[in-house]
Amino acid sequence: MDCLFCKIISKEIPGLVVYEDEATLGFLDINPRAPGHTVIIPKKHGGYIFDFNEAELGKIFSAVKNMARKINKALSPDGFTIGINHGKSAGQVVEHLHIHIMPRFKDDGGGSIHSVVSNPPAESLEEIRKKILSE
Repeated sequence: MDCLFCKIISKEIPGLVVYEDEATLGFLDINPRAPGHTVIIPKKHGGYIFDFNEAELGKIFSAVKNMARKINKALSPDGFTIGINHGKSAGQVVEHLHIHIMPRFKDDGGGSIHSVVSNPPAESLEEIRKKILSE
């Protein structure tokens, strides 16, 4: 497999690992957007959130919580932005599920998760709700 993150998991290529358990690995982002910017990945390969069952996702998000707690104690940020770029159009570069933990600091120049996209719907919220509920 030619997956960058799988190669980090197997130690084929180095990663600055800051967290590891039986199901996940956490490492510092090679192009950090903030001090302590960490990426949590499942050890099982899967490109998207849909590739994992609820138990697996629980382990992944437990690792996110544990790592955010460690970063909070070590760096004392003012907050966090935690997110997933899901698919190429959302900015996902490596097709292996990964969750970014970005420590946030007062006046760091970043915005909220709402600043990532500006594409208000043309349809009413009720029309969108009906589409979602019909699936």
